[in-house]
Amino acid sequence: MPAGHNGPASRRPPRNFSRRDYEHMIGVGILREDEHVELIGGRIVEMSPEGPAHAGAIDLCADALRAVFGTGYTVRVQHPLIVDPLDEPEPDVAIVPGGPRDHLAEHPRSAALVVEVADSSLEYDRVEKARLYARAGFEEYWIVNLRDRCLEVHRQPLSDGYGQVATLAADATVSPLAAPGGRIAVAALLP
Repeated sequence: MPAGHNGPASRRPPRNFSRRDYEHMIGVGILREDEHVELIGGRIVEMSPEGPAHAGAIDLCADALRAVFGTGYTVRVQHPLIVDPLDEPEPDVAIVPGGPRDHLAEHPRSAALVVEVADSSLEYDRVEKARLYARAGFEEYWIVNLRDRCLEVHRQPLSDGYGQVATLAADATVSPLAAPGGRIAVAALLP
């Protein structure tokens, strides 16, 4: 075995990337902007493939949330959010304060609401994404659950997840915390 070689590469811990490393890889073309990946916990994670129902649910959510939030917020679809030096997730939908021009120099660091549409990624979104968004202090996180045709509403962020989780059936309505006067039928979010 050559000097300095510690054995198979599988024994070495994986390398974590910083947000700066990740953005540099995109900037120089190592990762393409159209690749379906995100930075989670210093790891470059491939996102689930997007079928027609998933894509349709994203569009339905974006339309419904634009109608409720109006001016003063931007509805971002599958764009990065800065959470910390090792995390830059790309939620399916994020409602961020300000207009689009407010985020030209840097991705937003806060969100009034984050939404993931889930089918095959349901457990990942319930556990890993919930912890990440709660740790970031995002007050509200929704999972549009395609598998069970419901909306999972996560509120009260804690260090390891959300303190309040409610499951709303398709016939229910929901009001976002940051737009309490707006009412959205859960069925309007489901394809």
